[in-house]
Amino acid sequence: MDISFTLNGSKVEVDVPARVTLADCLRHHLHKTGTHVACEHGVCGACTVIVNGDAVRACLMLAVQAEDAEIITIEGLAKGDELSALQASFHKHHALQCGFCTPGFLTTAHALLSEEPDASRERIREVLSGNLCRCTGYVQIIDAVHDARSAYADVRRKEGRS
Repeated sequence: MDISFTLNGSKVEVDVPARVTLADCLRHHLHKTGTHVACEHGVCGACTVIVNGDAVRACLMLAVQAEDAEIITIEGLAKGDELSALQASFHKHHALQCGFCTPGFLTTAHALLSEEPDASRERIREVLSGNLCRCTGYVQIIDAVHDARSAYADVRRKEGRS
């Protein structure tokens, strides 16, 4: 099936079998390998991408369901070689070790902070509870997301969405 959607700000068209997941489409057809696949049951959060502003498990969504959607992957968070404020905060707080789960944490946190830039530590912890990490422990991740909130609040103010 021919589908088209916006991926990280650029319109893409791809021909995929009807039963291909969005995760496999992104990785194997569009070569966006930052979206990781692990459990393939929507449990671990490694495959999380942003679809129309919402954090979505790409392993549970069919690619054909993305028709006309706006999709952001981990590759779409940075501006060229410049890390986003959230990515820089993960670096600052040493919020990763092996890095396998990091794209899912970043996209989930980005979706949260885009809507709730004043999210409390408890809210951040609640939202990120669906993402699993086997290396770091979660303290540094929560600290990094909490620390990045001001950058998202600044964006909302500039957009007039306070």
